[in-house]
Amino acid sequence: MTESLETTENTDKRSDFPRFTPATPPPAFGPFVETMRRLQDLAVSADAPADVYESALQQAQSLVDTLAPYEAPEGRGPAGRVMELPGRGSLLMPPWRVDKFDAESVRARGVLRRYHLGGGGVAHGGVLPLIFDDNFGMVVYAAKRPISRTAYLHVDYRKVTPLNTPLVIEGRVDRVEGRKTFIRSRLTTEDGTLLAEGEGLMVQLLPGQP
Repeated sequence: MTESLETTENTDKRSDFPRFTPATPPPAFGPFVETMRRLQDLAVSADAPADVYESALQQAQSLVDTLAPYEAPEGRGPAGRVMELPGRGSLLMPPWRVDKFDAESVRARGVLRRYHLGGGGVAHGGVLPLIFDDNFGMVVYAAKRPISRTAYLHVDYRKVTPLNTPLVIEGRVDRVEGRKTFIRSRLTTEDGTLLAEGEGLMVQLLPGQP
């Protein structure tokens, strides 16, 4: 399940769901995240000899040791809260950038990388629901609907989704029924070739719901 885009620091008064302010991290954070994305690509694609993996393990452990003292609770670290970075600076999200965000629709552009490979040179099918779910959450917020969680998400796969190819996802509110916001989104190539369609139901949280 996903949430709408975080914008305020306090818990929403209608529920116990936390909402956070955008972060302004040090300048090195963006390059750090991109380097980690490249490391993810290499971690799933490298075919190295034993000594290289042993060296990489030591360096990875050193990085863990460097960052471990600074592990913070949800909403404190910048990951996921830097709106100007691809994927909002979150390694969970593919590195896409939002270029349209209003009540009419929310659109983002980006590529899927080697890390997202499923097989046969194309994206893993499980990555697409993540992209759609994130889009649904942003559509809810852009439409000024109440804070909501995903109750239903359906994806129709029309074509295989290529890697390292500019892609576009755009979603909009289909209809509203009380606490329910129904959303439809399309994933295409830049030339408009339809790759997948998604529909979802976002339900407003009741007071006290996490």
